[in-house]
Amino acid sequence: MVREFKLPELGENVESGDVAKVLVSPGDTLEKDQPVLELETDKAVVEIPSTVSGKIKELKVEIGDQVAIGQVILTLEEGEEDIQEEAPAAKEEAKPEQDDKPSEKNAAVTGGQQPAPKVSRMEAREERGIKRDEITAAPETTVSAPAPATPSVRRLARELGVDIHEVTGSGPGGRISGDDVKHYVRALVSQRTTPSSAPGVVSQATPFLPLPAFEKWGAVEREPMSKIRRKTAEQMSQAWTIPHVTQHDQADITRLEQARKRLARRVEQAGGKLTLTAIALKVVAAALRAFPRFNTSIDVDAKELVYKQYCHIGVAVDAEHGLLVPVLREVDQKNIAQLAVELTELAEKARSRKIGPEEMAGGSFTITNLGGLGGSYFTPIINWPEVAILGLSRAKLTPLYREGELQPRLLLPLSLSYDHRVIDGADAVRFLRWIAEALEDPLLLSLEG
Repeated sequence: MVREFKLPELGENVESGDVAKVLVSPGDTLEKDQPVLELETDKAVVEIPSTVSGKIKELKVEIGDQVAIGQVILTLEEGEEDIQEEAPAAKEEAKPEQDDKPSEKNAAVTGGQQPAPKVSRMEAREERGIKRDEITAAPETTVSAPAPATPSVRRLARELGVDIHEVTGSGPGGRISGDDVKHYVRALVSQRTTPSSAPGVVSQATPFLPLPAFEKWGAVEREPMSKIRRKTAEQMSQAWTIPHVTQHDQADITRLEQARKRLARRVEQAGGKLTLTAIALKVVAAALRAFPRFNTSIDVDAKELVYKQYCHIGVAVDAEHGLLVPVLREVDQKNIAQLAVELTELAEKARSRKIGPEEMAGGSFTITNLGGLGGSYFTPIINWPEVAILGLSRAKLTPLYREGELQPRLLLPLSLSYDHRVIDGADAVRFLRWIAEALEDPLLLSLEG
């Protein structure tokens, strides 16, 4: 018996990924739960385990391929034991299908009209971000067969933001060439698709303009964008539709730094590192309770503000393969030592590409710390659908006039970007000043609370 193994669900909003590594070969004996391949999703590389067992007959994917949920990964010949296990399920499937036509009674209730077919999960995801009432019913669809194109052509389509399955090939048997992809993009641009009229919503149909032929001016080299980099670009494009304003301030953390160094060993013994970011997590959590509007999201369609009763804060991590934002849960319910340990663990998972998509979802506010790299003030981009983000820069020893004399003080630059549709400038100043004053007084902070 030959059976297909298809790419299973990977998590909410994860619809596809790029094959980073294939871990099996034709002829191998595959066991249940054995890793089949490594797939690079939007924010991580995950192992895909098999849900079936048997002898692998054919591999349907190779390194670099983009595969969607439900697409066939491989075919295999099952053993007798697997066939027996599947027998009950087969009997269930063998039951005669019910007539899809509505009964006369139902027809009378609906006025003779057939009920609209259900919208598939994939179609609902594609419509997300556009007005809810624009989602129309459509029949359940199946995953398209692999497009007749070489890996380099599929890569070009991905770089241009094009679904390769929508391109008509001009070659033998409908083979798609690079020119076919470029002609398709030019046709899209000529249509001048109008973006969604709803504020803050990016039209998913609007393509990017094609680039000029850089080769005319000299030699170039192309490098495919990784899945993580492409997702980051998409997220930043979405975020930039938010009307950003950035407020700057600074905090005198001279005493805080002395306390941090004194208490650092206690946290190290617990398995964490007492960084300024860990302390900032606790301060921001308290600030969000005092200023709940900063812990909201704006629902443009419903014209409502969504106030979150939870406090999940994301922290930007500079990983070798791209920027990742793991989320710490219930920050307001944990002490600084606990947050330091958890932050250390999540940052290591992000840098080693072992973090899962669910560990980077659900944040209500974000902190990004560039102090380890240098710089002073900057304008962090809001992590949509949040409404604010706090940026920390490198603290500098600065002469400050206090108590009638110049004193060396350690000043920390703070940068707060906020959504001006939700937050007014005066509230942003108060919020940032609250954070600065909390950082300046270590007595307000405690490793126990």
